[in-house]
Amino acid sequence: MGVRKKNRAEAMKEERKSIAIAKLNNCPTSPRKMRLVADMIRGMEVEKALAVLKFSKKEASIRMEKLLLSAISNWEQKNPEERPEDLIVREVKVDGGRMLKRIQPAPQGRAHRIRKRSNHVTMIVDKINQQ
Repeated sequence: MGVRKKNRAEAMKEERKSIAIAKLNNCPTSPRKMRLVADMIRGMEVEKALAVLKFSKKEASIRMEKLLLSAISNWEQKNPEERPEDLIVREVKVDGGRMLKRIQPAPQGRAHRIRKRSNHVTMIVDKINQQ
């Protein structure tokens, strides 16, 4: 490995120490509904985001709240000496997951295809001053 590549790898490793990542795969909610919830909390402080998710009426917010708590816990594992008050939800990505294809009977011998969508959510939590 070259010196520049090694230095860049070391810098990236140091940069990743301050962030925590949590993933939720194959969540049985459509990506469109989950993105509405993700847009509500993107860029917020962690405590405020938890309050927003707790009092939201959307079903996707329950899963997003659990994911945020997991990301906070991952950050605490990496940084045991620091306190999680000054954390921010830096990035939330919602991607389409697998799709279950089902058939619904229709009149006159026809059938309609039903697509039951799922999604993958990736959440990154970081300190406020390092954004």
